[in-house]
Amino acid sequence: DDGFNGEITYSLGSHTSARAREMFEVDSKTGEIRLKEKLDYEENNAFEINVQAMNIGSDAFPEHCDVLVDIIDVNDNAPEVTLTSLSSTVSEDAPVGTVVALFSATDKDSERNGQVQCEIEKKLPFKLDSSMKNYYELLVQHQLNRENASQYGVTITCT
Repeated sequence: DDGFNGEITYSLGSHTSARAREMFEVDSKTGEIRLKEKLDYEENNAFEINVQAMNIGSDAFPEHCDVLVDIIDVNDNAPEVTLTSLSSTVSEDAPVGTVVALFSATDKDSERNGQVQCEIEKKLPFKLDSSMKNYYELLVQHQLNRENASQYGVTITCT
């Protein structure tokens, strides 16, 4: 169209959610959709944006288009470890397999980014066992000897 009928203005349509309006804006002249804030997959993994296009002529009639924005998760959260149970002292005659600590490790990220692996130093007389996803036991792996070591510092690394 020529004249005013050929000039189009773009805006967010009335069916666009309040949260999407906080996150996105539409350039009124080009219709380009831009981010206003940083996206976080853990808060919203998708947005539906209703865009309205309307010429500015006397017989202006709005047209609408729905744009679906799928958010891709990135590995932006560190694992969180929750200690469930801990024995502060363990007898040197504790049998192999004695549970020293119970903990869980979770990650808010999704899919592969949310998978957690935990480990301890190999030279310790303990081992980690995971019988259920994200739940771990710290167990006595070798006979303890107080004369060789009266205490151990165990660092659990989860990635």
